[in-house]
Amino acid sequence: MLRRLRLKFILTNMLLVTVVLLAVFGALMISTAQQLERESAAAMKLALRQDGIPPQLELHLPDQGGAREWRWAIPVFCITIQKDGTITLEEGSQVKVTEETLAQAVQAVRDAQTPSGTLQNLGLRFQQEQLSDGRVRIAFSDLSWERASLGRLMLNSLLIGGAALAVFFAISLFLARLSLKPVERAWTQQRQFVADASHELKTPLTVILANTGIMAAHPDATVSSQRKWLGYIQEEAQRMKELVEDMLFLAKHDGAERPKDSRTVNFSDLVTGCVLRFESVAFERQVELNSHIQPDLSLSGEPDSLERLVMILLDNAVKYAGEAGRVDVDLSRRQERAVLSVRNTGEPIPPEHLEHLFERFYRVDGSRSRKEGGYGLGLAIAHTIAQSHRGQIEVRSSREEGTVFTVTLPHGRTEGKFPVF
Repeated sequence: MLRRLRLKFILTNMLLVTVVLLAVFGALMISTAQQLERESAAAMKLALRQDGIPPQLELHLPDQGGAREWRWAIPVFCITIQKDGTITLEEGSQVKVTEETLAQAVQAVRDAQTPSGTLQNLGLRFQQEQLSDGRVRIAFSDLSWERASLGRLMLNSLLIGGAALAVFFAISLFLARLSLKPVERAWTQQRQFVADASHELKTPLTVILANTGIMAAHPDATVSSQRKWLGYIQEEAQRMKELVEDMLFLAKHDGAERPKDSRTVNFSDLVTGCVLRFESVAFERQVELNSHIQPDLSLSGEPDSLERLVMILLDNAVKYAGEAGRVDVDLSRRQERAVLSVRNTGEPIPPEHLEHLFERFYRVDGSRSRKEGGYGLGLAIAHTIAQSHRGQIEVRSSREEGTVFTVTLPHGRTEGKFPVF
């Protein structure tokens, strides 16, 4: 699909460029042909006014103090038809004409019965005038110079047009690759997302089918005796429900420029509430949970989404703080932004995994995440929430410092002016 889209993009660009070039060069050819026709007419008119002496291709060097004189370079010759019908070729012509061609030209002019025109079969233009003494004078201009000029112009246009098309093809190819990179990346992510989601859904479905198969094999058994299998089914169904809800959340917020239910939120109180809810979880895991929260920091955003963001980071920190570990939550104001950092001890995240942590279904240790009940969507959801609130989330990890997730969000002013999303 992407190859067809890229090809369509290139062909569309090339078609548009070709049409533009054809229009430009076509207009140039027409304009040049009209200009050459006017020059030929002017040369014939000048020849008729100069007593039949056609303009010569000469360059006269000026006398001292004089001006340089140019003369016409258009092949023109004049004839005079006497009263008795005798045809005389004017002297001084730079064009050699045979008597047969001259007779054909005169006869064609008589047949045309117009003061001026073109003799295509002879390759000549003509202008005639009737003198007061009854004679007729006719000036002829050779069309070969016009055709040669137009031929050279057409050849140059073809060469320039071909070169321009080649350049535009290279540019279109580059632009197609550049402009379709986001599409290609999104397409790849979508395919990977579907593949990962299918894989994650396959496991609980397999467990559910296996347990229902066992129950179906004992139709006479009581519900009480099948409680274990029912418990497994309920557990896996709950996991599927959570997975589907996470995927729907990501799909709903994909491409969202701003929260739909944005309002003023006391972020300090929200973070404090999340920390309090996790104290029992930390106690059960023997993890020390500390918090340093600056009061009265307000944000404009969705309370539910911001709460989910904080809960994801706390859940992740408590899970991986390690035995007798420690989690530090810090919320402070830096300039016009609220900065939330969640640090936990434990094994550091390898550097090669840091840039992928916010990708969907990405897990540093797949088996461990599965055991902890995660699907690799939590940090992707946190990243999506931060972006939808015009913020950003970063992570760094080392053995000395531990793992630190930092969320930076626009901070509302105390006088009531909050960021507009």
